[in-house]
Amino acid sequence: MILKKISVCCHTLVRFCHSNVKWKERVFSGIQPTGTLHLGNYFGAVSKWVQLQNENKEVVFSIVDMHSITLPYNTKDLEKNVYLMAASLIACGIDPQKSTLFLQSQVPEHTQLSWVLGCLTTMPRLGQLPQFKEKSSILKDVPLGLYLYPVLQAADILLYKATKVPVGEDQIQHLQLAHSLARTFNKRFGETFPVPEVLIQKDCSSRIRNLRDPMKKMSKSHPDARGRIEITDEPDVIVEKVKKAVTDCKSEVTYDPENRPGVSTLLTMHSLICGLLPEEICEENMLLDTGRYKSIVAEALVEKFTPIRQEILKLIDSPEYLSKVLQEGQQRANLIALDTWQEVASKIGTIPNNKIEIHTTKIQNN
Repeated sequence: MILKKISVCCHTLVRFCHSNVKWKERVFSGIQPTGTLHLGNYFGAVSKWVQLQNENKEVVFSIVDMHSITLPYNTKDLEKNVYLMAASLIACGIDPQKSTLFLQSQVPEHTQLSWVLGCLTTMPRLGQLPQFKEKSSILKDVPLGLYLYPVLQAADILLYKATKVPVGEDQIQHLQLAHSLARTFNKRFGETFPVPEVLIQKDCSSRIRNLRDPMKKMSKSHPDARGRIEITDEPDVIVEKVKKAVTDCKSEVTYDPENRPGVSTLLTMHSLICGLLPEEICEENMLLDTGRYKSIVAEALVEKFTPIRQEILKLIDSPEYLSKVLQEGQQRANLIALDTWQEVASKIGTIPNNKIEIHTTKIQNN
């Protein structure tokens, strides 16, 4: 999606380390199959993935199902959610012919590299990362997987020698671990991994708040489903959620994210759809109160997401096609992953698979 007046250019937070190696440019990002995409996911991540894809970048996108089992989950829902996520990404514009879209668990080198990288970091470093501190604080028994989650995330990135990784601001510290592990491995075993650029979105997509609790980000984890708009919501559901969105006692339409987060979230969503700056939208609707403005926002959301919802429903009814897409993506991902793993295995002193095969062949021939 190209916005007319909102810059969607990514800001480079971290640049490459000086290296004699000229790395092939490759973008990697992953998303958990934890249910339906909401507007925060769509505008904050997926629409940017589509843009990178359409700029003819080499892009690798993974449905990271191994990450989604870190905390207790419903096993019956996992497979369903994998197909729902694949359908959602394709309906939103991810083209399997232009992008590599695959299921993380089907490429075993992710976990193999994760173990190697885990041997290069420390317990205190992992214990300070935000996701572990936040989630472990509410758990009686903390799973080891929650602790090691960022190491697997680093392996996801480094396995494909990604040079660019688009992320939200809440993931910066996790990406810093990936940078540290890449540098540590390179220093100890020789130049192997690029230190990827972290791409941070500088438009207002990062400011989509919960409709019922505008001091918090729109999230799947919030207990009140009315606070998030999912891209599969029916039109009347979208209208009702926008209608019940919390604003404040003022009636005018103004953009002030700090002091008026509720109405500012409505303006943010509207802005991302129509391509105008929030301030320009305020000027166009200066004679309306927030109640009447909500109707305009709801109409824009319905118009934007109804075709996407219809395409998702169509794709969900074609599981064979979705399986084929993921299988073909897996085959392309495997080519990169296996090549990286063979290089890693050779450098750390373990025996790469191809050498075992060659040795076995020689024994049989003798």
